[in-house]
Amino acid sequence: MVRAELDKQPLDVRRMFDAVSKRYDVTNDVLSLGQDRRWRREVIAAVDPKPGELVLDLAAGTGTSSEPFAEVGARVVPCDFSIGMLTVGKQARPALPFVAGDGTQLPFADDTFDAVTISFGLRNIVDPAAGLREMARVTRPGGRLVVCEFSHPTWAPFRTLYVEYLMRALPPVARAVSSSPDAYVYLAESIRAWPDQPRLAAMIAASGWSGVEWHDLSGGIVTLHRATAD
Repeated sequence: MVRAELDKQPLDVRRMFDAVSKRYDVTNDVLSLGQDRRWRREVIAAVDPKPGELVLDLAAGTGTSSEPFAEVGARVVPCDFSIGMLTVGKQARPALPFVAGDGTQLPFADDTFDAVTISFGLRNIVDPAAGLREMARVTRPGGRLVVCEFSHPTWAPFRTLYVEYLMRALPPVARAVSSSPDAYVYLAESIRAWPDQPRLAAMIAASGWSGVEWHDLSGGIVTLHRATAD
């Protein structure tokens, strides 16, 4: 694992993810009511990896999101800023080539990857626009980007219920299943403050990507944004 270029990420955020790493996958499954598995399948379909293609899975955590790429024959590189996450992932999935890296200064050469994907991690990059520019830098011309991120439910009454769940129900549930429940208060707040679908699309387009489009999942709780490198 490469530890280079991690200093730009705030230490408290890195420590938070280190702290939740042991039960991260289980906690996500519980909090999403199992929907996270469906969302991962949608990411794979959106990336549409071909055998032999090189895919960067940024904010890969323990590698749960990376395994499906390897299973279809793509060469996947899981990358994350949390050494704790990478350590847990390497123990569980020793065949995957985990790399430590800061999303605002990736340790890869220009035009390296056929596709780049990031699931539920763009919010946690200290400068998301800089992260998107870095993803464009390391993607070959014509390569694909898929961002899977929490978003804004499109039906107003449901959006109100969803915010109530995030701020009131999520922390108690996290206390029951997570190795570091306080971290999920931060996560809930970061989800609530995140840009909606059109604003994130504009950020992606302004960061060097073209043909930006999005597709809502679970009523807009999660959105897939897709784009192409110039």
